[in-house]
Amino acid sequence: MAEVDIFSKAPKHGYTEVANPVDVEAFKTIVENRRSVRVYDDSPIPESVMKECLRLALLAPNSSNLQTWQFYWVRSAEKKEKLVNYCLNQPAAKYAQELVVAVARPDLWKENNAMMLAKFDEEKKQRMGAAYQYYKKIVPLAYDMGPLGIYGPIKTLAVWLRGLRKPTPRGPFSRSGMGLWAQKSTALACENYMLAMTAHGFDTCPMEGMDSVRIKRLLNLPRAAEICMVISAGKRAETGVYGPRVRFDSARFVKEV
Repeated sequence: MAEVDIFSKAPKHGYTEVANPVDVEAFKTIVENRRSVRVYDDSPIPESVMKECLRLALLAPNSSNLQTWQFYWVRSAEKKEKLVNYCLNQPAAKYAQELVVAVARPDLWKENNAMMLAKFDEEKKQRMGAAYQYYKKIVPLAYDMGPLGIYGPIKTLAVWLRGLRKPTPRGPFSRSGMGLWAQKSTALACENYMLAMTAHGFDTCPMEGMDSVRIKRLLNLPRAAEICMVISAGKRAETGVYGPRVRFDSARFVKEV
């Protein structure tokens, strides 16, 4: 497998960006206020808020900046009614003011990689050669599964052999692995969206209880697309939260090694 300096050497990119000051207490309030709300009142969400929260969703970190996600804001009354049904008529969908379907699109890696390559003019190719070679060579090597996924077994063997000698990325090696890869990035963007809604004074509920096949058909999605989750949004009703937040002892999940 080809080596690229971007993995081991910081590129001389010549770009600087100073972090803006943040209010940590305000952030803690947003995170702690975010609850999965199942019942909403009739308060509408301004269109400007929806668009801003979706914009912030797309600022989430993602693998190789390939942005293999799509967010469908379902605005059609007819489609929204069907979507509620496909979400099993659960209250979080039925009482929602807005519904957004988060879709993982592993099949878009090649198209989006081409857009990344187009960002490199001749000067940038020279100055950031390792980054350019990453998108030119490494990304196709890593994510191209070939016709009917025939490259997968070859990659599996090659990576296993290389892994005997040195640390080696372990996958994805199949179309299902590509799906998982895209789902992880999409889920990160979902969290951005939900926290943004909380910051704007609205609530959300991520839903996995749904008929993903029917939702894909409703949105006219290709076979390779995968539904990550449906997120409902609105202003919580008085009984919208079903109980206090339950978390187990953090020592069960946070390990210092």
